Amino acid sequence: MRHLVFSSLLFVFLFFAANIAVQALMPDIKKKNIVMLAFSMVFYAWGGVRYVVLLLGMTFICWLSARIIAYTDDPKRRKLAMIVGVTLVLVILGIFKYTGFFMKNLQILTGFPKVIPEIALPIGISFYSFQLLSYVVDVYRGDAQVQEKYWLLLLYASLFHQCIAGPIVRYRDVNEDILHRRVKPQELGAGITRFAVGLAKKAVLANGCAAVADSMLAGTAEALGKVPVLGMWLGIFAYMLQIYLDFSAYSDMAIGMGLMCGFHYKENFNYPYVADSITDFWRRWHISLSSFFRDYVYIPLGGNRCSAGRQIFNMFVVWALTGMWHGASWNYIFWGLYFFLFLVLEKYFLKERMERWNGVLRHFLVLLVIYFGWVLFKFDDLSMLGTALGGMFGLNGNGFADRSVGLLFKNNVFFLIFCCIAVTPLGKMLGNLLKNLGRQSKPWMVVQGVWEVLCPILLMLLSMMALAGNSYNPFLYFQF
Repeated sequence: MRHLVFSSLLFVFLFFAANIAVQALMPDIKKKNIVMLAFSMVFYAWGGVRYVVLLLGMTFICWLSARIIAYTDDPKRRKLAMIVGVTLVLVILGIFKYTGFFMKNLQILTGFPKVIPEIALPIGISFYSFQLLSYVVDVYRGDAQVQEKYWLLLLYASLFHQCIAGPIVRYRDVNEDILHRRVKPQELGAGITRFAVGLAKKAVLANGCAAVADSMLAGTAEALGKVPVLGMWLGIFAYMLQIYLDFSAYSDMAIGMGLMCGFHYKENFNYPYVADSITDFWRRWHISLSSFFRDYVYIPLGGNRCSAGRQIFNMFVVWALTGMWHGASWNYIFWGLYFFLFLVLEKYFLKERMERWNGVLRHFLVLLVIYFGWVLFKFDDLSMLGTALGGMFGLNGNGFADRSVGLLFKNNVFFLIFCCIAVTPLGKMLGNLLKNLGRQSKPWMVVQGVWEVLCPILLMLLSMMALAGNSYNPFLYFQF
């Protein structure tokens, strides 16, 4: 059974609209929380009722562990309760996410087992597992208050706003919102706009980029081997845009829905493609995940407070785990270690030299590293990965270009240019400029007010057209 996705007409006009309406009718925070929990359970049950039982069980483990930690004076028992809670959650996550991966590799090496069980991955398990882990560890460290009521911890773990693609929300950041939230009119308007931006980013831009990428990169290894060099580069370029627009769109929608319901989620993406180093890129990309591994893996291993060799080992562990977290396949591990390699080079060998490079050149080289990283990320079939890398340099006898690549480029050139602009802060800068002009001039204030009303409406209409048509691309009307 398919789960609900934010970028669907059913979710926008039925599920979420009903959630907002019913919450608004509730007179107090307890009833609002009950409504939110009920909708979140329906959201998870949509993909399979049995997975709700898994969520209930993992939440109970962490609720019980945190209570033992909070009400036990013995340091050894507190530590044991933390270790048991964390271990059980990691074991459950490992069983569902990595059993098939490890058995497949074992089968390749030994021929055993003969049959590899197919275990479906429960919706959101990577995100709510990490949220529950952070809760237990934070209670142990004294960074978060223990939640006495199981159902409120379950509400935190199951909030449907951010379970598909993040951000990873820490309990201490939403504790006050769970207990005392209220929706302010200004935040409601900001939430609607943010959701509309995210929906348009997903439905129009990310899906459009996906169509371009798939036209070049989809299919078998044999078909991929025939794609011309320029087709390979164009396909990966479109995928590079798609992956950011897709992930950041879901975060935008999560943050917007949160604001409409009184929750304040932290930013998860900060225009990573304007980064001037790989380190800077990872400060801007999937911020909640990077900070999770920093606070709960890297620093406990010793962080920077140890020898250079140990620091490199700590980084190796973090980036191997970062790769594994994204998926149970070797290409994701290679992707994580690929960035580990460049981060080590930056930190210990190239930092001073890079500071002397021309800014444009440095930015170009950083984007080139990121670009090839997405090649690793794209292909979970290693034979297709090898074919793709070979095809990018004409090693498959695939030629440099053909008519179909030229036609695809001409049909999408304005769309791709717009997407390139969309991944930069230019739109945000123009919005801030309009706000500043509005403060200084009454006519501009009127323009700003009209724009703030029309913008989400226009974006929603454009998104609905794209979702209803599945492939609507307004830029197709501007072709060479």
